Amino acid sequence: MEKNLVVDSAPGQVVQDPLSVTENAASPWRSWLSVVSVAIGAFAFVTTEFLPVGLLPQIALDLGVSPGTAGLMVTTPGVVAAMSAPGLMLGAGRINRRFILLALSVLLLASNLVSAFAPSFGVMLLGRALLGAALGGFWTLALATAGRLVRQEHAAKATAMILSGVTLATVIGVPLGTFISGLSSWRASFIATGILAALALAAQTLLLPSLPSSAALRFADLRMLFARANPRKSLLMVGLVFGAHFSSYTYVAPFLGQNGFSLSAITSVLLAFGFVGFVSNLAISAVITRHLHAVQAGVVALLIVALVALPLLHASTFGVTAMVVAWGIAFGAIPLCASIWLQMSSPDLPEAGSALFVSIVQVAIAVGSYVGGLTADGVGIPATMWLGSVLGLFGLVVIASFGFGKNLSEILHK
Repeated sequence: MEKNLVVDSAPGQVVQDPLSVTENAASPWRSWLSVVSVAIGAFAFVTTEFLPVGLLPQIALDLGVSPGTAGLMVTTPGVVAAMSAPGLMLGAGRINRRFILLALSVLLLASNLVSAFAPSFGVMLLGRALLGAALGGFWTLALATAGRLVRQEHAAKATAMILSGVTLATVIGVPLGTFISGLSSWRASFIATGILAALALAAQTLLLPSLPSSAALRFADLRMLFARANPRKSLLMVGLVFGAHFSSYTYVAPFLGQNGFSLSAITSVLLAFGFVGFVSNLAISAVITRHLHAVQAGVVALLIVALVALPLLHASTFGVTAMVVAWGIAFGAIPLCASIWLQMSSPDLPEAGSALFVSIVQVAIAVGSYVGGLTADGVGIPATMWLGSVLGLFGLVVIASFGFGKNLSEILHK
């Protein structure tokens, strides 16, 4: 993240250094179109990253691997992205961030094409590794770009708009991929996401202004941030909560299939999951800076309840659907909450905080989906829900350890 975010005197209000705003911010219409181009990129990246979730049974069958092994399609980009997030930023120096974002979109397009035409599972994992290489750098820069493209008073709203690409991808992207697979094949789904990546690349080429960097991220910045107790504890919380989600969500399609849901029904449930998540993201963005601690604890608690209930309600189509919807409400708010939380914990080292945030999220995705795969193959797919609930409970304990009824902004700065 560019060094442009600071915390105002109002608790949790994330603003920006006016000197870091690009000239593009002088034109509101142009600046918001630029934000939209990055949001389209976010939509393309997240759709590509989690497309295998809805296609896991078909890809596993076609490429001759077990569902647990097929989960490596989610694990692999997570591992690579965890390394590329800080690695790319350390190596980028003062290269114009616009050029880097465009290069990462090209890499996303290549990943989709390799995956679409993969003749074996090994080649599929190669395509997914290309995605991971682009993913870490994109998310590290995307949140910074929001703050540089708009005026100070709109920085938080621009960040929420870009993060809405995450939930919009689950509303449209992942279910649409499953739908396309039902009409044709899973390969057609990857071709469709390749077209989406090309559209994101075109939008950014036309709309993104020059984004020069005045300072390069140093390894000392990462070390300095990680040496602080509260940012370190915040990263632990983020890892546990995202691990809770992805150790279970990676295997939600097989879980639904085992409990009598047809392919069209699975598509509908995933669509509902994404839709309520999108609404949740928009609703939470209006109150998050004033009630971050309570909102974060509340959505994680809801996540835990949904994961605990799903295996218990497996015989009830209505019960399972309701719990998946509750899950979607919870996760729709989690990325925005976690992002703002980390920004508040490292206002003087925003780029380092962003790189470590992206890295820990990707580690959580990789480890969560991998351990979930071992659990699915060894114990059974319903057990992945129990695993997620335990990780979520640990995350909730970390959130509670910051203390309630206090000024969270002041606590995180210590």
